[in-house]
Amino acid sequence: MLSVQMEQRVNLNFFVKRRKTFTEAYAMLKEVYECLSRTQVLEWLKRFKEGRETTEDDPRPGRPSTSKTDENIEKNWQINPRRSCLCAKMVPKLLTPEDNESRMNIRDDILNNIDTDSGLLDTVITCDDKIRKCGNG
Repeated sequence: MLSVQMEQRVNLNFFVKRRKTFTEAYAMLKEVYECLSRTQVLEWLKRFKEGRETTEDDPRPGRPSTSKTDENIEKNWQINPRRSCLCAKMVPKLLTPEDNESRMNIRDDILNNIDTDSGLLDTVITCDDKIRKCGNG
């Protein structure tokens, strides 16, 4: 069975062959699906008018989204188990002097607490299953 997106593209190809205008094609698609945008309808109608027959997306540059699966992440951890955790940057682009001072004070407090209690980092809880493997856990 076709996905809704592919089904809409097939219908757009049919509308082009039936010489339907953009307005007619868009109205019919909206009535049935209520999801494809005007821009996408216009883009796909143009492609089909130029002779395109396939409804598949064009290949895109870059790494495919399938490279970031749980299975691939697990393989990566098996290959390199001592790898440290990946962290997102938490520094905003623009800080006021007061914000910067506040962040520095908080940082100093956290570093002092870590120096005082060596097991403090073992008590950190995250909500991301992929991060659970970091550290000793």
